[in-house]
Amino acid sequence: MSTGRLTLFDSPLFLGFDEFEKTFDRMRKAGAEGYPPYNIEQIGESGLRITLAVAGFTMDDLDVEVESNQLAIRGRQAEDEDRVYLHRGIAGRQFQRSFVLADGIEVRGAVLDNGLLHIDLERVAPESSARKIEIQGARKKNGALPPRAIDVESSDEAPKDGGKTKKDR
Repeated sequence: MSTGRLTLFDSPLFLGFDEFEKTFDRMRKAGAEGYPPYNIEQIGESGLRITLAVAGFTMDDLDVEVESNQLAIRGRQAEDEDRVYLHRGIAGRQFQRSFVLADGIEVRGAVLDNGLLHIDLERVAPESSARKIEIQGARKKNGALPPRAIDVESSDEAPKDGGKTKKDR
């Protein structure tokens, strides 16, 4: 299905990148939401930390989940029916914040400390996935292999049938 717009992945050289394009669209839409605010920082050589400001949320109100290279953080506070607010300036609304993780990024843990949710990530060196692909000959409909051209060494001497030598060609 064509959307009529050009994207980076429209080239025929990018095979199987449809999911990347869908992920970019999803993240562009989610990026407009500004709640809760967050930081992303480099920790050491291969570590990253995402910190979200989740004041008022408890561990029971938060959910951190990784699925298909997407980190999703959700928060939902239960309404306290006993409280009567004269002014409510501290946001207590539900939220979902998503981050796309590259291959080789693993979530190491999450800690809630003083209203800040810290999620530690680590960049793991990928194992080489190169492999040799065997090339097989095509088979004819009767199951036999097609004839192959065979390179035959010829000598410099004149052939017995009177043909030309290799030097004469």
